[in-house]
Parts: sequence; C-alpha cells; structure tokens
Amino acid sequence: MSPRVHAFGDDALGDLDAVGVAERIRAGSLSAREATEAAIVRAEAVDAELNGFVVRDFERALTRADTAPRGRLGGVPSVVKDNTDVAGLPTRQGSLAVPATAAETDAAFTTQLRSTGLVVLGKSTMPEFGFNATTEFEHLPPTRNPWDPEFSSGASSGGAAALVASGVLPIAHANDGGGSIRIPAAACGLVGLKPTRDRMAQAAEAATMPVDIVSNGVVTRSVRDTAAFLAAAEEHRPAPHLPHVGLVEGPSSRRLRIGLVMDSLVGPPDAQTRDTVLATATLLQELGHEVVEIDLPVMDSFKDAFTHYWSLLAFSTHRFGKRVMHPQFDADRTDPLTQWLSGRFLRNAWRTPGALRTLKRSEQVYRQHLAAAGLDLALSPVLGHVTPRLGHLSPTVPFPEMFERLVRYVAYTPLHNACGAPGISLPLATTDAGLPLGIHLSAFHGDERTLLEIAYELEDARPFARIQD
Repeated sequence: MSPRVHAFGDDALGDLDAVGVAERIRAGSLSAREATEAAIVRAEAVDAELNGFVVRDFERALTRADTAPRGRLGGVPSVVKDNTDVAGLPTRQGSLAVPATAAETDAAFTTQLRSTGLVVLGKSTMPEFGFNATTEFEHLPPTRNPWDPEFSSGASSGGAAALVASGVLPIAHANDGGGSIRIPAAACGLVGLKPTRDRMAQAAEAATMPVDIVSNGVVTRSVRDTAAFLAAAEEHRPAPHLPHVGLVEGPSSRRLRIGLVMDSLVGPPDAQTRDTVLATATLLQELGHEVVEIDLPVMDSFKDAFTHYWSLLAFSTHRFGKRVMHPQFDADRTDPLTQWLSGRFLRNAWRTPGALRTLKRSEQVYRQHLAAAGLDLALSPVLGHVTPRLGHLSPTVPFPEMFERLVRYVAYTPLHNACGAPGISLPLATTDAGLPLGIHLSAFHGDERTLLEIAYELEDARPFARIQD
C-alpha cells in the first residue's frame, strides 16, 4: 500500500494547476468560490495528518472569493507563509516565543501576492524563524511529506510545499533565506524558483540584515505556474535595476553552455543525488546543450562565513526579539536550535567582519566564475543527500551533531542567497524510497527567463512524477 497522502479527486480543482484553475474561472466554468470551497474540503481531508496550515482563515477567504479577484491568477486558492504579515492574522515565525497577535496590515509582499489574484486561505507552517531545513518543532507535531508522512517536507517553506504537493492548493507562497523555497520543492516534488535578490518585494527583515539573503516566491506543481506568478508579480512591481522577465511560455531554441557542479564545500553528494544530476547533464546534452564540469563558484571561506551569519541572525532574534519581533517575545520559549546558534555566535563574534566581507564578495566571485567559463547556467544538486526521515534534523537532536547534519544536507543552496543570483529546483527523479529528488539550476542575476525556458524544456523531456499516479 502506498504511504502517499493526497487530496486529488473529481472536484472543482481536479488535477488542475494554478493557470488551469484561473483559466476556468475566467471562462466562467468555475467560480472562485467553488475553487476555494474545494481547497477547504481538501484541507480538511488531509491536513490533520500533514500539518501544513498553522492558521486557517477560511471564512474570510470565501468572502474574498465572492468579490471575483482580478489578476492573472484571479480566484486561485493559496496561502502565505508564517513569517509574512497578513492583516488580521498572527505572524509567529514558526515559534512559540512570538505571541499570536494579529497583524494590522499586509506585508509588502502579501500585497504583491494578492495583486496576482490569489485568494489567501491562511498561513502555512515553518520551522522556528526559518533556521532549520525541516519543518519540525520541539513541542509541536511536525509537518509531514505527502509522498511519505514518515519523511521531512523540507523547510523552511515546508507547510507550503506539503499543501501544494498533496493537492490542497495549486500554488503557495514560499521564501528562501538559505534554500527555503528550493529545499521543500525538492523534498516534495515541486518547482521552486528563488528569484534574483530584489526581484520581488522584500521581506520585512531585509531592512535590518547586513546582507539581504531572503527572496520571496512560490512553490508550484508546474513550470507554467511559476512563470505565470512571476509575470503577474512583476506587473504589480517591476523590479528596480533588473531586466524585465515578462511571461515565459515555453522553452527557447537557444542552446546553452552549462557548468556542472558536483561537489559542495562539505564534500560530494550521496550516490542517488549524484546519479540524478549526472543523468540530468546527459539529458541536457541530448537536447543539444553543452555541459562542462566546473568547480563550485565560491570561495573556500564561504561555508564558515554563511554558518556564522546564520548564527548571527539567531543571536539577533534570540537576544533582541522584543525589539525585532514583538514586545512580548519570550526568549525562554525559543527552541534548542535557535538557542544553540545564538550561543555559537557569541563564542565566535570576532569573526563577524570577515564573514560579512566574504558574503558581500560572493556576488562578484559568482559572476566572474561563470563568466570566465563562458557559461549561461550552472547545474548542481539541490541538497547534499536525499530527503531524510523525520527526526534526523529535529531541533531536539543533540548539538553540535544536529548542526553538522544540517550543514551536510544544506550544502548547495545558501550560495545563491548570499550572492543574490536566481536558482530553481526541478523534480526530475525519484529516490529508491519513492520520494522526489530535485536538481538545481542557477543563472546570472536577473536571468530568470533562461531558468524558466530550460525548466520548460526539462519538464517536457522528463515529465514530473505525480503523487496521484
């Protein structure tokens, strides 16, 4: 018997992706209310097991659906992640340390998301402050992977990924500060595009970060949904100082030179991941692209710099939460990972200037490395190994063992957060355990178009596995 948990069925949403739902709504064969009602029924059928919602806002969602939302994705049900304000709902950042106080206004990105026509059904789960790569908690049930509930859904946008992969929603907000769009996309068999820095409206935390590593976006089940959302969001807020992307509707005839990166700064990936990336390189060559091996486009000091910055963010949250989070922030209720990272920073605070210099220089190093090799894109694993079972990265695992596991797992994606380049995770394979396995492609700053074009081509050549099959 398959362990898969999904809500796909013969209802108003069927097997449709977000573009398909929006097209039916525009054609009048489906109403936004019917789509929202179907999503609610689906949530009630599977979310008790998956735990993808942290806050439900179903009644207000139905009211909004009745107003016939306009936009490229008008009437399509979705959610916002729990680190982004939605007026009338609490933003707890996945933490019991933050009180459940309703936000007074929408965040800038929430406004951008609503401009596309999406109907917000509530808030999705995330690990505390997004510091972990699995959506697990010290005192609360974990968010489970719909492909097998004994496995992690990834993080930090783990709730969003679980809801989309299980068919509750066609599309969901996600954001990425170290891989948090691409990691859950890889774990749950989704498309996860981390846009170029500043492509989307910034996260609220960006203003106080010495290096802005967070990019907003979505997780979806199809390349066209990701492309449609990007185009719609761009119509609301054209990105300053970046090339216009527009609506990308298919692959390009242009053949590319692609750099193959296999090893991370912490070593090679596991065998299944390696084989999948090599198979993708072969497929790209068969499609007429040139693939050449390259080193990781980053300095050797990058791993230590990023892990130190990770610790700095935890320290800032833990020690100054009353100022940066909420006046009633309770540091004693933070989980062991946050507390350990905070202490780690204190022991190594003297490293901060050098770490910040390394991270700020990473953009130049990345650009120069790709340009010197004459590349258009880089191909690599998303993660250091296949999706782990729940418990492997739990914040209750003793430290520093848990942190070492985390660094080994999240070995590739943080580079693009530090340097600001776009990257995309595509679900091109499945593991021996039957879970999705993603590959990663990255591009020059502002070149989401090329990423989407190659994503369409790969999706057509190797259709993504469907959980309902």
